[in-house]
Amino acid sequence: MNIRHKTTRTEFSWLLYLVFIFVLSAPASAQITPASPSAKPQPTPEPTTEKNFLNNILKDQKGIWTSPFHLQRDDAEWIAPLGLSIAALIATDRHTSGELVENGDNRDRLRISKDISYAGSLYALGGVSTLFYVTGRMRHDERAKETGLLAAEALINSTIVSQALKGVSQRQRPQVDNSSGEFFDGGSAFPSGHAINSWALATVVAYEYGPRHPVVRYASYGLATAISISRFTGRRHFLSDVLVGSAMGYGIGRYLYHQHHDPSLDAENGKQISRVLKSKFFPAIAPAFSRQSHSYGASLAWNF
Repeated sequence: MNIRHKTTRTEFSWLLYLVFIFVLSAPASAQITPASPSAKPQPTPEPTTEKNFLNNILKDQKGIWTSPFHLQRDDAEWIAPLGLSIAALIATDRHTSGELVENGDNRDRLRISKDISYAGSLYALGGVSTLFYVTGRMRHDERAKETGLLAAEALINSTIVSQALKGVSQRQRPQVDNSSGEFFDGGSAFPSGHAINSWALATVVAYEYGPRHPVVRYASYGLATAISISRFTGRRHFLSDVLVGSAMGYGIGRYLYHQHHDPSLDAENGKQISRVLKSKFFPAIAPAFSRQSHSYGASLAWNF
């Protein structure tokens, strides 16, 4: 029995190492670094369209799985704290999950958690991405259409990643063996699929609309957080499953946005705002100052 335990720990340490690198490598590879005389020019993002949708997914998978080979020295400042956090949660998973049992499996808590987690199901999130896309097509809103396409890409990519890691880790769920949380034992708990999918979609939406509408960013991340936590309070996952899934989802969503967002949409949005500001409903505002009369203020001018 002791020999089996040691073997499991060794295999798990390698799995944990790969997870640490993968979680941070996706966001790191999406960062835009300043250009230097010796640096290679950054590739231009390839906007996502219906025609290159499947081709983008293949490229995304290649970029996601090979991203650990593109880590830089600066990434250590993120990998270290995340690794310590995941290790600490795994070490205490049995205790934190057991606390829910000791306090009683409150039926209301389980019911509410289950209801919230429905919002993170693949069907619900797929419906959100479809709604964005259909709305964009009907209203000729290119940003909404892009959001729908990128959200769909994010869901497909995150599902592939989570299912692959579930198959490798095979961690038992909290209900099995008094929340032992054993790895390589035929389970499917690590990482949380609801967390990785909801955070991947939320990140795409937040990056598309958050800069102009902060409330959208807060709402997106808030809902993803609620869905992730509900998987723990509903005793479907351990806290470490939720943390890893959330971090991966954020990394994948950010990676896809930086790889496939059409920058021309931002320029077009600026033009639209400029046209609105120059309309007759909004005055042109200019500072007014008179040194002789020692007065200052502002002048308003309407263009009719």
